[in-house]
Amino acid sequence: MRGFARAEYEARLTKAQALMAAHDLSALLLTTEAEIRYFTGFLTRFWESPSRPWYLVLPVAGLPVAVIPSIGAALMAQTWVSDIRTWRAPVPLDDGVSLLTDTLNEVAGSGRIGLPSGPETFLRVPQGDWARITAALNGVVVSDGGITAQLRAVKSHAEIAKIETACAIAGRAFARVPQIARQGRALSAVFRDFQGLLLAEGADWVPYLAGGAGPDGYGDVISPASDRLLMQGDVLMLDTGAVFDGYFCDYDRNFAVGPASQLARDTHAHLIDAVDAAADIARPGTTAAELFHAMDKIVTGGAGGSDAGRLGHGLGMQLTEGLSLIVSDHTVLVPGMVITLEPGMDTGTDRIMVHEEDIAITETGCRFLSPRADRTLTQLS
Repeated sequence: MRGFARAEYEARLTKAQALMAAHDLSALLLTTEAEIRYFTGFLTRFWESPSRPWYLVLPVAGLPVAVIPSIGAALMAQTWVSDIRTWRAPVPLDDGVSLLTDTLNEVAGSGRIGLPSGPETFLRVPQGDWARITAALNGVVVSDGGITAQLRAVKSHAEIAKIETACAIAGRAFARVPQIARQGRALSAVFRDFQGLLLAEGADWVPYLAGGAGPDGYGDVISPASDRLLMQGDVLMLDTGAVFDGYFCDYDRNFAVGPASQLARDTHAHLIDAVDAAADIARPGTTAAELFHAMDKIVTGGAGGSDAGRLGHGLGMQLTEGLSLIVSDHTVLVPGMVITLEPGMDTGTDRIMVHEEDIAITETGCRFLSPRADRTLTQLS
């Protein structure tokens, strides 16, 4: 089913308001796509345009108030939000500033207004306008105390189902890679064709695709594709963040171009072992750091990681969100969290191989959302 039932959003608001009361907040102010969509269901690619700011105000009691450009009123009206206040943006002299400050003063009075302020948050407001907004408020803006991040970290069954659908779509596309990738084809052509496979298999769009190819590995995992031709002895990696109904998958697959070398075969097997080691202990009560150590013991012998910085992360409405699998992240896993397991290994000078899977934390352990990779590298002609 596309979207969510109204009850899903009502439950999110109820939880947020309980936490707001505990933090002595009169309102939450949200300004970014994921935060606003989490509480409203407002899904649009129009966020690609930076010309207009968008706001959502959550009162400590009552229903959300959308303060948005009028161009978005019809779409917002299709969500469960009924209080929609608009202006004809863009208006450089007063681009929603007066409307937002009037709304916040009405909703929060002289109280505390929480703003997401922790890791991975940002304020999507022109700085000059923000200075005018805060100067006109009767209340004071403070951190939201991590409320928004805390709520988004634990997914409902309906959210997990969307992520699993995105994973299944990518799995079908990965299974068709031998149709588009072979010795002598340009990596850039493979990238374009793989995006086409993802869309053909049901992805709504493909905001993220990275990868690489080279003898026994690749130089990094974030580069756009070059026109380099695939050669025998290469390892090809494709890493996708495809979206279904606003939720991401994020995992990769490695392929051998022609017969794989012993080094590539062994590295791939070690990466699968590392994922298995983390999955074996991924359950409520385990920490993010413990998952890191389980994988790092296999891929580096316990050296403490590599320049990649982390061996996995949270996943959901954004490609990466929430916790990081690093030494210093002691976030405790709870049922409903969705994370990636992403170990990597050096295969030579300036060469690496990486493997990634997506899992959901259950009441008793974890469940793979991505179709699990085989221990044997898939060989391309």
